[in-house]
Amino acid sequence: MKTNQTDSSRRNFLKTALTVPAGLALAQNFSVSAAATDAALPTTAAPAPAKELPMRSLGKDGTKVTMVCLGGMMAALTPEYLDIAWSMGIRYFDTADCYKGGQSEPIIGKWLAKYPERRKEIFLVSKDHPRKGPEQLLEMVDKRLAACGTKYLDALYIHGLGPREYGEGSLEWPKSDAFKKVAEQLKSSGKVKKVGFSCHDGRLSDYLNAAAEGGFIDIIMLAFNPFYEKGGAFDKALDAAHKAGIGLVAMKTMRDVKDVPKRLPEFEKMGLNVHQAKLHACWSDPRISAVCNMIDNVDQMQASTDAARSFKEPLKTAHLELLRQTMMAGRRTMCTGCPACAEFSARTDFAFHDISRFVTYYEQDGHLGARELYQALPEICRNTSQVDLVAMRDACHFKTDYPEIIRRAERYFA
Repeated sequence: MKTNQTDSSRRNFLKTALTVPAGLALAQNFSVSAAATDAALPTTAAPAPAKELPMRSLGKDGTKVTMVCLGGMMAALTPEYLDIAWSMGIRYFDTADCYKGGQSEPIIGKWLAKYPERRKEIFLVSKDHPRKGPEQLLEMVDKRLAACGTKYLDALYIHGLGPREYGEGSLEWPKSDAFKKVAEQLKSSGKVKKVGFSCHDGRLSDYLNAAAEGGFIDIIMLAFNPFYEKGGAFDKALDAAHKAGIGLVAMKTMRDVKDVPKRLPEFEKMGLNVHQAKLHACWSDPRISAVCNMIDNVDQMQASTDAARSFKEPLKTAHLELLRQTMMAGRRTMCTGCPACAEFSARTDFAFHDISRFVTYYEQDGHLGARELYQALPEICRNTSQVDLVAMRDACHFKTDYPEIIRRAERYFA
């Protein structure tokens, strides 16, 4: 089932998008029959390059990246899809050892083999899981380079840093001498330009503060909610990391837009649909350099790149509040960060953040591997007998319906 779904999405995209010039393809309806085979796909020249998207500084060394980063998990990801992203001005690409069952990096490698001259013009990031400690990155980096078909990475992350996967000691890694030494070795080898981590854990603020204190982390990709409490713990941690010169990349930003109205009159007057308004809300925080977005199709890519080109100034407070209320009215499977959920996460073994994320992957992305991720959690992390899910829901600033989400997780995965 998983293979059929992935192949179908890939064929549906390519069959239509690559039969017309890139500029025309963007205006077409990309829904076609899934009955076509890969052998029937037409071959075309690569789309002509467009002007790069607007860029922002990433950290303290002067590096600049496009405001939109193309994620590496989507079913449509192929060398041809990367061509379309390139034609729309995206120059920032994100991948990992485990994305698409290990096929995401090789897809980028095939694209770079076809257009080697583009390597120096893009910012390429990959990730790995050094569960035995940061030192493992020294042996992992060559595998990431080989898989991506490149001699260097612009950034290498520890993937999904958090206590459940890496242990409580990992809270000290971003300020540890061991990780600092690893980062220095990776960069001095020329194999990596920046070293950092991604994090969507409930202890995110603690990891941001540790990185700011350590002073050697170059880049962090973090679950980001533009409706955070001003002056709260997350806001202060974000500020500390930014002042330390760490490049900050937002992720999980579009997970709450699936079931909200696509258009509102207040945003239409600004030339934005609701999805684009959410991107503008993220860019309204000047500490955020880019949004890493899992762009599922060309329509979404067009909307995202148009949003980047149209961003001129931060959204007004009234528009941010309207957007927040719109998001809260939708059917959400994740709280992308609030003090109440962070407090629960710090004092319980129950992995409600992870379980919510797995349900999101399963429902929104058709990611059948979410079942294995759920089942890999220790029993104590899935046991609800000592957890008041109703109290968690009521305390969450976004009223994320944890009782219902956990029921769905048990139905899908148990």
